[in-house]
Amino acid sequence: MNVRQLCTSRRSISVAAALAGMVSLAIGAHAALNMRALDAAKAISTEQSDSAAKKTSRIALVIGNGHYPDASAPLVQPINDARALTAALRGKGFDVDVVEDASKDDMSRAVARLKSRIKPDSVVMLFFGGYGVQVGRESYMIPVDAAIWKESDVRRDGLSVESVLDVMKEQGARAKLVVIDASRRNPYERRFRTFSHGLAPINVPDNALILSSATPGKVADDSRGQYSVLVSELLNNLNAQSAGVETVFNKTRVAVSRASDGAQVPSVSSSLLEDVRVGSSENAGG
Repeated sequence: MNVRQLCTSRRSISVAAALAGMVSLAIGAHAALNMRALDAAKAISTEQSDSAAKKTSRIALVIGNGHYPDASAPLVQPINDARALTAALRGKGFDVDVVEDASKDDMSRAVARLKSRIKPDSVVMLFFGGYGVQVGRESYMIPVDAAIWKESDVRRDGLSVESVLDVMKEQGARAKLVVIDASRRNPYERRFRTFSHGLAPINVPDNALILSSATPGKVADDSRGQYSVLVSELLNNLNAQSAGVETVFNKTRVAVSRASDGAQVPSVSSSLLEDVRVGSSENAGG
């Protein structure tokens, strides 16, 4: 091999080495970019997962019962109330299961569905409109197919408010909200041997808020409006502000009392430990 060929060979080797180095650098840079892109994607995914985990679920069971065979006439307002409240709650980010003219089986299945949807840290609401009866200082929501002739029939055919609160508690609900619009003069009173008028005081578990349409032991006559006075004022307060739910319930109590000139005074019982918001935002401290 002469000198010229030797020089040419060395230059070729140098060029090849340089090209190999450039290719290696390019591959390394590409791999680094891919790793950074993968890390960024993982970070975004983790952030989204954390955000979803932190977002409190809001679920509600809404029951409106109007057509009771033992009543002299159907109740128009409970079903209207259920539909209007369902729309309002859905607008606030609640996942609502609504049941109308529910039988005992319908109500039991609805509570089972509610139980399956409750997650730890959920905000859970129960609304019932219809006839309510107290027996043994416990309040029962009455299904439309109840056959009630004596007090023991209420326990058999009715669904106690406390039993639904127990389900919420057992499933770890963060906050338990209850609205019971059932303090009507029920059609079974004359069949009972003991006094039963209005609803009994409802036992309040931890971190719960309960609004009922009248003071325990009192009854409230239905108004002539499309909605009950309680639900009408509740809707007004839900739509007018983004305040905590305890403020909404208390303002509703005052508004109903004023609208009825003191003839109907709702009851609010609270054991809330935080300012729970009804809307999609978190609590005031979150």
